[in-house]
Amino acid sequence: MGDCESIIPTYDAEQHVIAAALHLVKALGVSKNLNDDMKKILAEFETHFSTTTKLPESNTRLIREAEDRLKCAQEKVMSRQSNPLMIWDSGPKEVSEYLQAIDEVRRLTESLGSMLSNNNEKQKELHDRAHSILQLAMAKLEEELMNILARNKRFFGPRCMSFHSYEEGIVFDESIVSTEDDSVEDPCRRESIGTESEEYIMDSVHPGVVSEIKSIATVMFASNYDQEFCQAFINFWRDALDDYLIICNMDKLSIEDVLKMEWSSLHRKIKKWCRAMKSIIGFYLANEKWLFNQVLGEFGSVSLICFVEASKTSMLCLLNFGEAIAIGPHLPERLFCLINMYEVLADLLQDIDALFLGEAGSFIRTEFHELLRRLGVSTRVTFVEFGNQIASNTSTTPVPKGGIHPLTKYVMNYIKTLAGYGDALNLLLEGQDREDLDPVGDAEDGGQNISSYTFGPMAHHLQSVTSILETNLDNKSKLYRDGSLQHIFMMNNIHYMVEKVKGPELTTYFGYEWIRRHIGKFQQHATSYERATWSSVLSLLRSDGSLEKAILREKCRGFAFAFEEVYRSQTGWSIPDSQLRGDLQISTSQKVIHAYRTFLGRYSTSISDKYIKYTADDLENYILDLFEGSPRSLHNPRKSLEIHLGRVNLWEKQWSSSMVLMKESGGRKLNTHLLKEIMNSFDELMEALGFKGEHWIEFTLGETFGADKLPMRRFPHQLYEIS
Repeated sequence: MGDCESIIPTYDAEQHVIAAALHLVKALGVSKNLNDDMKKILAEFETHFSTTTKLPESNTRLIREAEDRLKCAQEKVMSRQSNPLMIWDSGPKEVSEYLQAIDEVRRLTESLGSMLSNNNEKQKELHDRAHSILQLAMAKLEEELMNILARNKRFFGPRCMSFHSYEEGIVFDESIVSTEDDSVEDPCRRESIGTESEEYIMDSVHPGVVSEIKSIATVMFASNYDQEFCQAFINFWRDALDDYLIICNMDKLSIEDVLKMEWSSLHRKIKKWCRAMKSIIGFYLANEKWLFNQVLGEFGSVSLICFVEASKTSMLCLLNFGEAIAIGPHLPERLFCLINMYEVLADLLQDIDALFLGEAGSFIRTEFHELLRRLGVSTRVTFVEFGNQIASNTSTTPVPKGGIHPLTKYVMNYIKTLAGYGDALNLLLEGQDREDLDPVGDAEDGGQNISSYTFGPMAHHLQSVTSILETNLDNKSKLYRDGSLQHIFMMNNIHYMVEKVKGPELTTYFGYEWIRRHIGKFQQHATSYERATWSSVLSLLRSDGSLEKAILREKCRGFAFAFEEVYRSQTGWSIPDSQLRGDLQISTSQKVIHAYRTFLGRYSTSISDKYIKYTADDLENYILDLFEGSPRSLHNPRKSLEIHLGRVNLWEKQWSSSMVLMKESGGRKLNTHLLKEIMNSFDELMEALGFKGEHWIEFTLGETFGADKLPMRRFPHQLYEIS
């Protein structure tokens, strides 16, 4: 194209100057203040300029030259229209010649357009032809652009695909909450996305093609096809971001769709959302904006406007999901996810402000900030609601055996997990009305269980929650008819709370004063239990001054009966913590055994051994059976064994006689009734010896003696092995 230098722009400039001079002369000629001489001079100028503006013969030559140049450029442009090989695949020289041809057509189109006149059909025909060629060239460049982007787009590392399914979310329901001592599983637990080995950061397209994309942009912008370039560029990267959302397992859901979802499905999507937000804002969009700046940066605000348009649809989809969660029901199981979502957005705040600058990005930026605010509000309200639900949790039946209530485990494991979000919660709860989260004070200290606010708002709110829990547990303890079991229940639950608070996660928020005070509380319940249970039992051993043997014997019998009743009921009670159980057993044993030994020692001459059902050592061993959770009953071991052994000896003699008869009859006269009696007596003996059914071996005696209809009988492993 170097031999087709344009001279039409020079001609255009000259014609513009002459036309301006002619216009000026005509304006002066209409003035009434001119004399005849001046009018004559101006008339001569007008005639001269009018003659000059008429297209000379040489202009016809210029039109022909323009036509030749257009034909030359058209051949180059049209040669690529039918060629299946992409231009940028044909080598740098071919690309350069094609772009020069397009530039020539562009300049001819502009020059011919400025020369257009109503009476010059040839000039108009050339202009229309040049414009059509330019349109074809622009369409071809757009096609080349899409091909370059599609072939050189980088597929990012699976920043979201490493997500795996996780446990079901926690639900505030006493009937189904976990009763394990492990911490509540955070269904939206935070995960770093910056250190996974399968992830990597790279440019949006291969760096080598950025200059090629930029050259296309430059030509299309110069040809006034900037909107076509921008729309194609925006559409490609909008679709690319949609594809990346799919990689992140993110569905495009409306707010209504999200609000209708079951929590079991929703909390999994929340975790995917958190990871997608981190990956898209902190990684993907940063790379994409860099590319937009490289390609469109020299065209001013166009780069930012295009970037915002390319990312707006997907960003609004993500923000709408967060909005649906923020306005959803304030259930305790949502709290962890709300905090996680808040922390994710707070961490990305600077990224959003840097990505979506100025007026072009103000809409996305404002929506992001507003979502962050609403998530914070929802988190605070949900935390308050957590305390309210604890206070309103009611039961109609007590927990079996006086053990740890599921609500206690749920709440303490819940707040233990919350402690990991201390920084975010302290920020969110700052300035929150303390009375809102402390509706119920501690019953024993008038609600003044919060020693100070030195640990910050998070500490106050956690202590308020445990205060509400204690009040609720106190109400639940009244479901037990036995006052002693009420104290066991409260002792178990407060001890459990103390053990959880002693952990490193919660000590900072509760302090050693809270721990000391609550240790005193469960110890007081232990003391109250001993008083309620054993005061009446030990009162039977108190001396009333009488030395009559009958009265002393009655005291022994009464004490033994009372002890058996306590043993029968309280072996079925439960103290799950072995250390706590052992401490209470030792404390009880010291009091009971001391009183019993004192009584026996004082009246040993008045009470013979046959009236003493249990020795002090027997009682000491029996007390160690208390609170194991398995009900037992006591019998006099010596008397019981004598009775059962006597019965077995009697049946043994009768069995011997039966065996003699069976042998004499050839084995046809087996006394099955006698066999059943012997087996029943043997069963009772085994029970008396303390052998449990689960330790017995079963086999059919009928197989041995030929009586197939005899019932199965069981023998202890120990006796079977010895025999």
